[in-house]
Amino acid sequence: MTDLTKDILHGFRDGFPIALGYFAVAFSLGIIAAKAGLTVPEGFLSSFFIRASAGEYGVYTLIAVNAAYVEVIAMCLVANLRYMLMSAALSQKIAPGTSWFHRLLMACCVTDEVFGISVAHPGYTPPAYTYSAALISTLFWASGCAAGITAGSLLSPDTVVALSMSLYGMFLAIIIPAARQRRNVLYTLAVSFVLSGLCAVAPVVGEWSSGMRTVVLTIVISAIAAWLSPINTDSDGTA
Repeated sequence: MTDLTKDILHGFRDGFPIALGYFAVAFSLGIIAAKAGLTVPEGFLSSFFIRASAGEYGVYTLIAVNAAYVEVIAMCLVANLRYMLMSAALSQKIAPGTSWFHRLLMACCVTDEVFGISVAHPGYTPPAYTYSAALISTLFWASGCAAGITAGSLLSPDTVVALSMSLYGMFLAIIIPAARQRRNVLYTLAVSFVLSGLCAVAPVVGEWSSGMRTVVLTIVISAIAAWLSPINTDSDGTA
């Protein structure tokens, strides 16, 4: 067995558990996409290329209110900026001499989980390993969204509303542990909730579209939070 074949098989092996989790989360996103009017092929393709729960949720909710293209693009960009940092970190795990084309493709494969297993790979991370892990997880992610859209078109409206709540549960599961461990995260979340509600009824800002308000609030609040409470790192780079 060649090294390339081993890398591909190892990528599929490590990516399969991620793929199973992706399917369940993407199914909930599919329910949101169905409410926004997306078809099964549209949901599959959008999930295949975006591959980000927060980004897709923002995109689908904006589509549901007929937001402008620029708002949809801005939302997706802001929600997924963290992948630029992950790609920069992953570049340190790529062997010297790897072509820029492979580096670019590996960056396009980055999601939270694929990044995690790629940086944890012993030694340099082979491109084939990241490709195969990203491929299987992406196929399950896109399939889960398509399955959710199919279910959303077949189930009763009350059931669809109930299933759509599961995605909010996932977001709460992400933010609550961090808020319990770090006060600055808790304060930032509280301020975000309050400002979001106030801006929705404010005289001028309230006239903006929901997508534009979300983009502006995300940038302003995150920038202020990072300025007031930066993450201190030790000399070895650990937080």
